[in-house]
Amino acid sequence: MPQNKSEDTSITYKDSGVDIEAGNNLIDRIKPYAKSTFRKEVLGGLGGFGSMFEMPSHINNPVLVSGTDGVGTKLKLAFELNKHDTIGQDLVAMCVNDIIVQGAEPLFFLDYFACGKLNTQIAEKVIKGISDGCKLAKCSLVGGETAEMPGMYQGDEYDLAGFCVGAVDKNKIIDGKGVEEGDILIGIGSSGAHSNGYSLIRKIISEKKINLDSKLGNESIGDLLIKPTRIYTQSILEVLKTEKINAMAHITGGGLIENIPRVIPKEYRAVISKNSWKIPKLFDWIKSEANLDDDELFKTFNCGIGMVIIVEKESKNRVMSSLRNSKENVFEIGKITKKNGNETQIQIL
Repeated sequence: MPQNKSEDTSITYKDSGVDIEAGNNLIDRIKPYAKSTFRKEVLGGLGGFGSMFEMPSHINNPVLVSGTDGVGTKLKLAFELNKHDTIGQDLVAMCVNDIIVQGAEPLFFLDYFACGKLNTQIAEKVIKGISDGCKLAKCSLVGGETAEMPGMYQGDEYDLAGFCVGAVDKNKIIDGKGVEEGDILIGIGSSGAHSNGYSLIRKIISEKKINLDSKLGNESIGDLLIKPTRIYTQSILEVLKTEKINAMAHITGGGLIENIPRVIPKEYRAVISKNSWKIPKLFDWIKSEANLDDDELFKTFNCGIGMVIIVEKESKNRVMSSLRNSKENVFEIGKITKKNGNETQIQIL
């Protein structure tokens, strides 16, 4: 989101070459989106050189947790479909879902929007999507940057990056050290491919000349592929009010196979049953069209599980009940066992 020098004056683009009139128009249109996300801890308004945020009073011994990410080549699909209103939620989700893994409550978010020539209609849709994502995560969109760089991007193409800061009480940090043999893995359903594996998806579409309007079940392939990444932060924070979580893994690039081992001690392994949830038809389609085996599928895509929570067996039912009350689809997908010898840290049966 572009920054201007004060809340009521125009943006100064002295080095970027952005069309000033277009930039001013965009600022006026996006201010309400950003303001609608403000938490009480936001100090001042939009447009300063830096944004100020007061630490929430309910976090006693705060540790800041930060994350930054983009949405990868899913942007190419947004260009092809001319659909820009949900890609901003993808951007927010990729950042806030990463920091919740350590138990951090998202506090504020900044974005970076780069283009060849500013199209205010497209930029507004993107930033509204970012605002929508921040509302779902209950974090504040406090600022950002819009850069116009002629020659770097073609036509109305653009790139996005985001940055999020959250906080967690120091004695409530989730770091995986509490994982024990017998712990249960709970999978939370994804909303689709989220923002990973799109280079392969786009290769399928290009090489096989896939019509994005063709149906897969009751929805078009295009609609299934552009669905925004689900944001899990509030559902998980609700669980943390009453229950202990030993570890969490955000299932992004690398899928279940590479992300779960990142959060469990080396002496343990996660044993997962792929029959414990129904893999959405989108991933069956990808598997068939790309001729992937199960190992490659689970190493590239979330396969219907966007977040994995590891809890003690005794609290499993309470955690799953809380997540269902938050409208999440949840599945008991596996357990933690001791790793013997050269066994891998994850096994999908």
